[in-house]
Amino acid sequence: MAARSSSRSSAKDRPSYRCTECGWTTAKWLGRCPECQAWGTVEEHGVPAVRTTAPGRVTSAALPIGQVDGRQATARSTGVDELDRVLGGGLVPGAVALLAGEPGVGKSTLLLDVAAKAATDDHRTLYVTAEESASQVRLRADRIGALNEHLYLAAETDLSAVLGHLDSVKPSLLILDSVQTVASPELDGAPGGMAQVREVAGALIRASKERGMSTLLVGHVTKDGAIAGPRLLEHLVDVVLHFEGDRHARLRLVRGVKNRYGATDEVGCFELHDEGITGLADPSGLFLTRRAEPVPGTCLTVTLEGRRPLVAEVQALTVDSQIPSPRRTTSGLETSRVSMMLAVLEQRGRISALGKRDIYSATVGGVKLSEPAADLAVALALASAASDTPLPKNLVAIGEVGLAGEVRRVTGVQRRLSEAARLGFTHALVPTDPGRVPDGMRVLEVADIGDALRVLPRRERADRSRADAPEQG
Repeated sequence: MAARSSSRSSAKDRPSYRCTECGWTTAKWLGRCPECQAWGTVEEHGVPAVRTTAPGRVTSAALPIGQVDGRQATARSTGVDELDRVLGGGLVPGAVALLAGEPGVGKSTLLLDVAAKAATDDHRTLYVTAEESASQVRLRADRIGALNEHLYLAAETDLSAVLGHLDSVKPSLLILDSVQTVASPELDGAPGGMAQVREVAGALIRASKERGMSTLLVGHVTKDGAIAGPRLLEHLVDVVLHFEGDRHARLRLVRGVKNRYGATDEVGCFELHDEGITGLADPSGLFLTRRAEPVPGTCLTVTLEGRRPLVAEVQALTVDSQIPSPRRTTSGLETSRVSMMLAVLEQRGRISALGKRDIYSATVGGVKLSEPAADLAVALALASAASDTPLPKNLVAIGEVGLAGEVRRVTGVQRRLSEAARLGFTHALVPTDPGRVPDGMRVLEVADIGDALRVLPRRERADRSRADAPEQG
């Protein structure tokens, strides 16, 4: 019995080892931390203390849920309608939102605009920059017109200094750019490490909840597009937003990934230009090319970004190949789905002229079409380019195309048709049973790719109609 108790006490007195980067502990030394994959950061920590938590004083009494005042969670507008759409109406007091995106996509420009528009007499805004100097941010504010006497600016990289600014300014909205560049002096490790990011985020979340202050944190992303830092950061915050966009295009999308106060399928559209960034309530015009006459190789479709229908244009071009292996180039479209549409057109649509030609396919305006509902438009654009015959004017095509050539139903057909009708399109190719059709729109239901290809006018028929037409002098 004594031997058993001595073995237990020796196990308690055995030292433990802890990673200085992420705080992971283990009973034996390792050269590499299995949690954060850092080398040489596991050090002896000492004897782990056994702690127990005793019941303490509660901060507020528990109430029946019907007696809880829900008015405290009323959202306040940020002043930017497109961002309010994604947030579910605005920022809730005490809420913490994380906005992540690639470098140069426009995160700082958007949040500086939000900081100026959200600042009022009763609601101050504190913008803390840890990546730039205050003068650099001021120059950007002059350029985009984001000056407000109730907007306070500070350049700090120390967490304790940021908390001190909160005591002096007492803001209703805090914007921190970025959470990976602020460090706590109480912890070892460089800024951006897992332990530092966890501590900085935790301290700001506690301050936001205690003060009823809304907080917007800027986050970095890895080369794979994921949010940098510990995964715990995404669990701690209330809202996670992704800022997306091609740096060579004007369009920017803010997509909700997590939202405790609203839906996660909303998308905000913005246009980045020299004077700053502006919201686009009707962004479909960026994805269309207005022409007097239809052009071969173009087809329009309606894609859904979250709940939002957007009319987009697909373009295709086929030319005789000068090399043994023809080129297949795509932009804004998935290469695998374009290749699948080429195979379906050749096998099911009996179009044999595609295999030995260079094929280029793209979208207009930098939009990326990844949903299957764009299959029918891609197939028709390729067929139109191969036959050098344009599709009818004011036509949109919606539907998923299977390997057997069938055209399958997709979600939100009625919303897509309503958006197309609002923009003046009068004809649509859709799968069978589309539901209620908007007034003034003619819908052709197609069951397979063969039915869809019949909308292409035969070239000899078009030539004959031109030859029979009377000359106008």
